[in-house]
Amino acid sequence: MSRFRKPLLFFCDSLILLGVTLTLSKFSLRYGLPDAVGRGLLLKHLLVLYACTAVFQLLFHTYDSLWRYAESREYLSLLTAAFCGFLAYEVISRALMDSVISFILLVAIACLWVLGMLLVRFSYRVYRSRVLFRRGGPRVPVAIIGAGAAGVQLLEELQSNPDSHYTVQCFFDDDPAKVHNRIHGVEVKGRIADIPDRLRAMDIRELLVAIPSISEDRRHEILQELSGLERVRVTILPSTLDLIAQKPIRSQLREIRIEDLLGREPVRLDPAPVDDFLGGKTVLVTGGGGSIGSELCRQIAKHHPKRLIIVDIYENNAYDIQQELLYHFGKRLNLVVEIASVRDGERLRQLFAMYRPDVVFHAAAHKHVPLMEQSPQEAVRNNVFGTLNLVRTADEYGVEKFIQISTDKAVNPTSVMGATKRLCEMILQSMKGQSGTTFAAVRFGNVLGSNGSVVPLFKRQIAAGGPITVTDKRIIRYFMTIPEAAQLVLQAGAMARQNELYVLDMGQPVKILDLAENLIRLSGYVPYRDIDIVETGLRPGEKLYEELLIASRDIEKTENDQIFVERQPGITPEELRGKLAVLSAALEKNDPTVIRDALHQVVPTFHEPEDLNRDQGDEVRIPEPNVEEKENSVVCGSATR
Repeated sequence: MSRFRKPLLFFCDSLILLGVTLTLSKFSLRYGLPDAVGRGLLLKHLLVLYACTAVFQLLFHTYDSLWRYAESREYLSLLTAAFCGFLAYEVISRALMDSVISFILLVAIACLWVLGMLLVRFSYRVYRSRVLFRRGGPRVPVAIIGAGAAGVQLLEELQSNPDSHYTVQCFFDDDPAKVHNRIHGVEVKGRIADIPDRLRAMDIRELLVAIPSISEDRRHEILQELSGLERVRVTILPSTLDLIAQKPIRSQLREIRIEDLLGREPVRLDPAPVDDFLGGKTVLVTGGGGSIGSELCRQIAKHHPKRLIIVDIYENNAYDIQQELLYHFGKRLNLVVEIASVRDGERLRQLFAMYRPDVVFHAAAHKHVPLMEQSPQEAVRNNVFGTLNLVRTADEYGVEKFIQISTDKAVNPTSVMGATKRLCEMILQSMKGQSGTTFAAVRFGNVLGSNGSVVPLFKRQIAAGGPITVTDKRIIRYFMTIPEAAQLVLQAGAMARQNELYVLDMGQPVKILDLAENLIRLSGYVPYRDIDIVETGLRPGEKLYEELLIASRDIEKTENDQIFVERQPGITPEELRGKLAVLSAALEKNDPTVIRDALHQVVPTFHEPEDLNRDQGDEVRIPEPNVEEKENSVVCGSATR
């Protein structure tokens, strides 16, 4: 029917004009109104009137509008076109024709014709919303939080789009001027704080948060309030910038993400230093197909490197990021993908001799804590000796900067993985004064959405009907997003000086149990009734909390208050060689117990998890580090908190 929409509407308007004119003309003749047009001239006047009004309706494109979405602009255009048409007729009839329709009769025809056109259009909108929509089956009763521009736009689309399966019952908004008033027939029931009380008397099954411009702190407060509601699902509109995309606003409603509940603004760092750092450079990324490595490659590509080299042992991941970058950047990016292991020193020297990288980001590592507890020899070979191979090769081929990806699990480690990552930091420390290459490490916490992250696991478990599994209900963790982690790594590379270790202020740690309960509630379920939460016990090597900083050492703030530098005591090459000799001897025996004992010997801060976990009560507390602010600290651009 869309092909015939304009002709049908034009035909309806013509019939209305014809009917109104004939009826009123007949009425005027019957009652002998002055200056009434005689029957013989009526057809002539009607044709001129019709031609004038039709021309202006076409000039104002009133038939090009989709009246299901009509607003004040469309109605104003319709009225203006009608006024111009009747005015043109009045001028033509008085100047060129022998008789005229009385002015009163002309005004009556104009008013009734416009009223008829509006009635047709309103009738169509009512038909769409009340008849066509009802054919789609039962609809979900929802409330919209936020009666601003985004909320009203969302309401209009939900009311006018046949694909919508929602029926909006009410608004909630903190603006006192809006409370108890109506918007498009929908009442603003109260303030956001009134939602729990109001919903008890209403059959609302879903809340749509449509306040894209609010701060992350306020969003966090609202979501925390809503997380206490039972059997009410929550979805949320993204930021205002995302709404600019030419998509229906309803399609941008998304599920609640754990990031929404972290209670801090996303970290955004100044890209200018990174542009200067990477522009025109040959950059090599090990583990470039992994979660962090692939995001590093995406962001590096935006800074116009001379060449980007992705090195990974797992060909499938490397292929995926290669195809993604080629799709987005095409020939603008000089991209090379090499399949290689950091364990193979000879292969690394071959690659460095071929490409001569200026900057190396080392993201290749075995990272899964329980798996490395079972296979400590693999963690040592890959993480420790693989890093050693890469550091020596970078030194040999004169790399400008080498950035190591580290982890909060390297601080007072309780796992093989954490101990090996602490050794990697020591390897970089040992190069101080020994090389022209700048070696630095970047340490951050859990990465949301990475391979093995708890968030996708929770969502899969909820979708399957539960239960959600947590290893211990006391566990707390620091969280950041993959883009935040990649930004920190690149920023650290830009500001790095010899043998520095950079740490991001990640806000307050988050209790995993709270995340699980909130995610269940915001998915429309009741924790422990609809979706159970089961405690499975700590996994091998797992501790109740992670630390970003070594509490016994002083750390320095940079001029960016979100980035710290930890000044660690140096380790000499001789000390490192002794530690590596102990590990090499343990590897030759290929006994996990011997290798674990060797790690305890070479990493003094390596403790068994039971030693740290048994000291914690019902509420876990993290040791606080001492922070020094120094005038000559390293500068790291601006960030928005």
